[in-house]
This record gives sequence, C-alpha cells and structure tokens, in this order.
Amino acid sequence: MQFYEDLVVGEIHRFGAYAVTREEVIAFASKYDPQPFHLDDAAAAATHFGRLSASGWHTCAMTMAMLVERHRDTGHQGLGSPGVDDVRWLRPVYPGDTLSVETELLEKRRSATKPDRGIFRTATRVFNQDNVMVMSMTSRAMIRTRDPAGTDL
Repeated sequence: MQFYEDLVVGEIHRFGAYAVTREEVIAFASKYDPQPFHLDDAAAAATHFGRLSASGWHTCAMTMAMLVERHRDTGHQGLGSPGVDDVRWLRPVYPGDTLSVETELLEKRRSATKPDRGIFRTATRVFNQDNVMVMSMTSRAMIRTRDPAGTDL
C-alpha cells in the first residue's frame, strides 16, 4: 500500500509498455477526435504527420491507463485529481509505437482542510520505443494518508 507518507519528493519512476495499434487509433479518433489525419492514411500523408497518427487526447488516455495500472500494482491510495496544469504533445504517436511513462514527484503537502489526505504534484513524461519524449504534463493529485488524524506532522 502506498500512502502520502510514502511519497518521496524528487523520486522518479519509469514504467509501462503500451502498444499503439492502428485499430485503436482509428476507433478513438472516430469517437472523440475525428480529424482526417487520425482516421485516413491518404489525408494523414498530406499533413506534417506524414502518416496516420494518434490524437493527443488518445495519448493522454493511453498514459492514464499506464498510470492506473502502476497505481494498482503499488497499492497507491489515490483519491483523484483536481486537474492538470499543462499538457504538451511534443511528437506524433503512430500505430506501431510502444509508449512508456516516467513520473517525477515535484512536491507534496497535507491538505489544509482535510488531514486524511495529501496533495502532490507530478511531472509526467511519455516516451516512445526510441526513448523520444512524445508528451509531457504536470498534474496535481490527492492521496490518502496513513495517519488520518494528521498526528505524524
């Protein structure tokens, strides 16, 4: 089980191996981001992408899947997130790519109003199989404390 008290500022973790498939790129884009370069080879070839590419929002969703799997594996006592501070899509993600995630804990603090939880800020970086960073984001999240009374301060 991983609680607020177990988080170490500055710690970096690398994990995940998400295989991007053509079928998933098209299915996601068809439903959520139906731009031609996410749906059609000829349309994509005529753009700066050069070929069919995943939606940036799909990249976010694939990243979230890897984060949730990691949290499940570590017993992370997450309580959701109040939001993402920024997202940057740095390079296209293509069918055939395999994505992985790197997280860095930037800061943490106990909630001022709810001592049963902490709040932390994380830099998340996503890489393809060639170790090229394709996306970055900074976000905040909440996590249960081991000591809900806050007496370990």
